Amino acid sequence: MSASGGTKAIVAALAANLAIAVAKFVAFLFSGSSSMLAESVHSLADSGNQGLLLLGGKKAQREATPQHPFGYGRERYIYAFLVSIVLFSVGGMFAIYEGYEKIKEPHAIEAWYWPVGVLVFAIIAETFSFRTAIKESNTIRGKLTWTQFVRRAKAPELPVVLLEDLGALVGLVLALGGVSLALATGDGVWDGIGTLCIGVLLIVIAIVLAAETKSLLLGEAAGTEDVEKIKAAMVDGEVVTGIIHMRTLHLGPEELLVAAKIGVAHDGTASEVADAINAAEDRIRTAVPIARVIYLEPDIYSESAAASGTNPAKSPGGSTPDTAH
Repeated sequence: MSASGGTKAIVAALAANLAIAVAKFVAFLFSGSSSMLAESVHSLADSGNQGLLLLGGKKAQREATPQHPFGYGRERYIYAFLVSIVLFSVGGMFAIYEGYEKIKEPHAIEAWYWPVGVLVFAIIAETFSFRTAIKESNTIRGKLTWTQFVRRAKAPELPVVLLEDLGALVGLVLALGGVSLALATGDGVWDGIGTLCIGVLLIVIAIVLAAETKSLLLGEAAGTEDVEKIKAAMVDGEVVTGIIHMRTLHLGPEELLVAAKIGVAHDGTASEVADAINAAEDRIRTAVPIARVIYLEPDIYSESAAASGTNPAKSPGGSTPDTAH
């Protein structure tokens, strides 16, 4: 994983969650609070998720092979999708089950200082982890809002850690609220209600993560800014006179495929066209360094052909005859 900021945020979250999981489980043993049990499982699930993200980053660094000629960059998307599944099943569904059981058979919380003390400690620890994720995200977020950043980020690690940490903080507040109401009223049902709320929260976050990583797995184009840079770099106005159609695809967070049919001067020699294509590739890689795989096909430019090549539903060079000639 080349994004050191993403790795730093993952390691910070992993360290915090492991410490918090142990503390929460000890508090559950002493107090019998279902919110604490749900939260300890939540923290264990988060720790496993961070391990999955680190594993995905490691596997994505493997060299391309004849069987996988474009490399393994999408491993990071696959492991991020697994995170959403773990969060949904191990975190969310378990919390809902535990909350239902506690509401059905409530019992008073014993040794109240254990859950309250651990929850306060956990909130502090998660706040530091969340702060690290925010700080690292701000270095690449630019002018995007947080919603835009989560939806548009091509590297999945920081959005995943951000949502996990946010969910953990809100979950801790819900757990503290459930425990506090149970202690104030003497009714353990409130502890179960807090646990149910935690489960619903985790399922919502898991669904959001699944939707975003699914889009990445299907294959997303380059961002608008990068697309414009590529177009500007591709045309030199001399031999390469225009773009008939172009497609981009992220092979991984830091690897972009660019495929285009370009218009060339009709009187150019084969040698001149080849040199122009090589020069265009160099300009593209300078403008957008992650554009590592580039395929440019020369043709004679025409306005009608260029106009018909902008529809992504059409397959360039497919069964429909190209009108570029």
